[in-house]
Amino acid sequence: MNLQITNLNNTYQLSGTLSKWNVNLFKKEFHNIFDKQGFLIIDMENLLSIDRYGVMALAQLHNEALVKGKKISIIGMGDSDFKSKDSAA
Repeated sequence: MNLQITNLNNTYQLSGTLSKWNVNLFKKEFHNIFDKQGFLIIDMENLLSIDRYGVMALAQLHNEALVKGKKISIIGMGDSDFKSKDSAA
C-alpha cells in the first residue's frame, strides 16, 4: 500500500505504509516545514507499517525540530495490525 499524507490545521495524517519505497515522498512533504510553521503534529493512527527508513525519516524530522527550536508531536499507535518491517535490499 502506498503512503498517503493529508493535512488539516497543521495535523498531518499518515495512511498506508512508510517505507524505503516512499520515504522520499515523506521527506518532500516535510522539507523545510519548520520554516513555514512553528509546530507540527503527525498522526500515525492509520499507518499500517513502517520500516527502518521510515523510522529514520521521522527521527530526522524530530531532530530538525530540536535544532530549530520548533515543536513536533507524533501521535497514534498505528493500525491494530501495525507492523514494523525491516526492508533489506
